[in-house]
Amino acid sequence: MEMSITLIIIIITAIISISGFSNQNVIEKFIFYPPAVTNDNQWYRFITCGFIHADYGHLIFNMLSLYFFGRYVESSLVDIFGESGTWLYIILYLSALFVSLLPTYFKNKNNHNYRSLGASGAVSAVIFAGLMIAPETEVFIFFIPIPIPGFIFAPLYLLISAMMDRKGGSNINHSAHIWGAVYGLIFIIVAGRAIGYDAVGNGFERIKQYMQIRGWI
Repeated sequence: MEMSITLIIIIITAIISISGFSNQNVIEKFIFYPPAVTNDNQWYRFITCGFIHADYGHLIFNMLSLYFFGRYVESSLVDIFGESGTWLYIILYLSALFVSLLPTYFKNKNNHNYRSLGASGAVSAVIFAGLMIAPETEVFIFFIPIPIPGFIFAPLYLLISAMMDRKGGSNINHSAHIWGAVYGLIFIIVAGRAIGYDAVGNGFERIKQYMQIRGWI
């Protein structure tokens, strides 16, 4: 198996997360705790919280999602941007951890009862970056054996996440999912423009071809 950046991220995240399951000090040191940023300038927590998870289910779900989409996005960025594509992938992942939590931070910067952990924001960014590159990609949702094309899945995902975020009452940071996803789309569009790659135009063309093949248009 080729040692890709995606696999390296998964291995590092798994090691740190599993160590945290039996060592609360790891969780306390790495978890996203807004007051620690506000009062002690511990900005590193925006990044480190993405390498710890609440339990095995949380870890496996995120890392499986990253594994299936990350490999494609990583190789696609290399195809589009050449050797710099690998660095762009690393920048996408790490910056998405930070950006996806900014709305959460401003909402809870003095909330001593708030904590957040997990790589969901960055994973959402990678997934949506992949759907920006290839919006016709068919996505399987757990427990639903029907493939959904990415250009249909993406707005549904954002809509449902927004509804769940507004409803509240859960320990899931839906805001990070939303903003991570949006960031992934914007990242590909902006990075593409720097080298003349029209991500939006390419995406619409691929959607058109997908619909023609299936006789939708």
